[in-house]
Amino acid sequence: MSLATNHIDDFDAEKMKDSKEMLVPGAHSDVKLKIFNSSMNVLTHILIGCTVAIAVLFTFREGEMNATRIHIILCVLGYQLLMAESILSLSPHNGWSSSLKLVHKRRAHWILQLLGSGLAIAGSIIKILDKSIHWNTLHGQFALVAMVFTGVSFINGLASLYAYELRRLIPGVLSKITHIIFGTVAFVSASISLCYGFDKNSFRTWSTSEMADTFIAFTAIFTFVIIVNPLVVFFDKTVKSFQR
Repeated sequence: MSLATNHIDDFDAEKMKDSKEMLVPGAHSDVKLKIFNSSMNVLTHILIGCTVAIAVLFTFREGEMNATRIHIILCVLGYQLLMAESILSLSPHNGWSSSLKLVHKRRAHWILQLLGSGLAIAGSIIKILDKSIHWNTLHGQFALVAMVFTGVSFINGLASLYAYELRRLIPGVLSKITHIIFGTVAFVSASISLCYGFDKNSFRTWSTSEMADTFIAFTAIFTFVIIVNPLVVFFDKTVKSFQR
């Protein structure tokens, strides 16, 4: 399936050169601000790596691999690793994707989102089937919100991807704006759910209360940094749509 066409490139003004959707316009940016943004990107990847690693180690602790442990692995890899990288891939300051052309950034975004969504939803379904009582905790309630918005965001993203072809049915700007907000809600909800997971007695007992609080803070920090650029794009597109 082709993830970009020449029509889309002509239709979409999201060029990486002189784009107002960047946090910092490339050729005219302040050097100190560029260094700050790059440093925050590196920090974000470090925090993501540490958080995913500790969650995976927790699942491989002594004992048999059960539905709960499989749920943790799939959801953390799906949300906090693949979907986080999916969002970061479109950022002009992301290290591994910054040199890619826009069409390749989009392709990476969709591949990562597809894989991440699949793992996260599969992990959620496994836990749902394993329990008799559902969504009676804040961890579960935010996980439900994340799962629903992940599915909606992925379907909505198809409209955003083919905005040019569907322009007579759905305004291109509207599909892109809604995709951003749905995806942001899904990712933030998943991160909040993870924080409540770290707050569970099983994790605090296995690690320590101090370590649990540390990884809650790590999750909050990298979640905030990751959603900054999508929110900048969201507000920029919203303002432009009202000015037309």
